[in-house]
Amino acid sequence: MAKRDIPEVSAGSMADIAFLLLIFFLVTTTVETDSGINRQLPPNEPPEEDVVIKQKNIFTVEVNRNNQLLVEEQLMELKDLTEAAYKFLDNGGGTGDEACSFCQGSKDPESSDNPTKAIISLRNDRQTDYKTYIAVQNELVRAYNLFRNREFKRKFPNERMDFLEATEVYNDPKTSQSRKDELKEKLGEIKAMVPQKLSEAEPRKS
Repeated sequence: MAKRDIPEVSAGSMADIAFLLLIFFLVTTTVETDSGINRQLPPNEPPEEDVVIKQKNIFTVEVNRNNQLLVEEQLMELKDLTEAAYKFLDNGGGTGDEACSFCQGSKDPESSDNPTKAIISLRNDRQTDYKTYIAVQNELVRAYNLFRNREFKRKFPNERMDFLEATEVYNDPKTSQSRKDELKEKLGEIKAMVPQKLSEAEPRKS
């Protein structure tokens, strides 16, 4: 009795379908990445000369192990931190070469001379809650942004936007290169006027 020929199953089409599905998933799948706090570290180069920083140009902020906020060694509520930092940055107490022509603060001679000289020093305890630490950071960065927003609108009223809005337009992929170049120069000018000098000291050991 003759053996029947068993028909072969063509796997070519199945392989093509599997390959197309693989390409589809590779193209459409997105991988979420965690973004950290944006900080620009100073260059790893020794200064050419010793820089003397006046104590009045340093705004000290500490968070202890009990998540209590101490500003200039005085207890303060988190809700009051932005305003206190803003007043320090905008004080404008300097004279002569250190005078600030655009500051609108109280010009207290015991507080910061100029935004370019002002430094906010943040220190936390190793047992500080991460949530509290981030909340304090946000309030301090908000003080810088409020100051930069004010100066951007003052210097560039025709833009009809503030510093943060201009930054969003600059980072938008749809923005033309010529517009980016224009905004980059203006944003850089404001950053030079109000540099974000937020120094984070080594956490205290409990």
